[in-house]
Amino acid sequence: GWWESKRSEENVWKLCDYVRKQRTAPLEHLFVIFISNETRTVPLWKQKSGHGELPVIWDYHVILLQADQSDSLVYDLDSTLSFPCSLKLYAAQALRSESDIRPEYHRKFRVVPADSFLLNFASDRSHMRNSDGSWKMPPPTYAPICTAECQMNLDGFINMDPAIGWGVVFSLNHFLQRYIGSTSSASSSSSSAARSW
Repeated sequence: GWWESKRSEENVWKLCDYVRKQRTAPLEHLFVIFISNETRTVPLWKQKSGHGELPVIWDYHVILLQADQSDSLVYDLDSTLSFPCSLKLYAAQALRSESDIRPEYHRKFRVVPADSFLLNFASDRSHMRNSDGSWKMPPPTYAPICTAECQMNLDGFINMDPAIGWGVVFSLNHFLQRYIGSTSSASSSSSSAARSW
């Protein structure tokens, strides 16, 4: 299926493309969310590659947000939560509070409209290769995603400098305020594992 990619940005591109072609939801209600930070160390809980209550530390992670109803929905193919999952639940269970997390692990969120992502995103998959050119994991069977102008601009989406790239960059609290109207749902859930960082 279209979810065979080993990297979340291609999974989400394929999901956006599917929605565009099948018209299963209005594209203007979909947003691609890149989660990263300056140190490229972002903890997320409830991930398939995680162990128990310990978070997975990603260099970056990409999810799809459908923001057309009272409770926005998150599509995260790497999550053990439901697919889709309400943003309120995802915030409480997968994002959690940053109050007990050291600042270098605080997450930022680059929010890119799905139509802009489909139009502009390009990846030659060079980040999926080892220094000797061999694949870290077998690549997807479909051709790399590119545009007429560009073969590779993944860093413009992962980078959390608001002055470059596409979309708008939010802190965790501002992201939750924007899309669910509060930050309290994430503050009630913290992890003892995070406190030791």
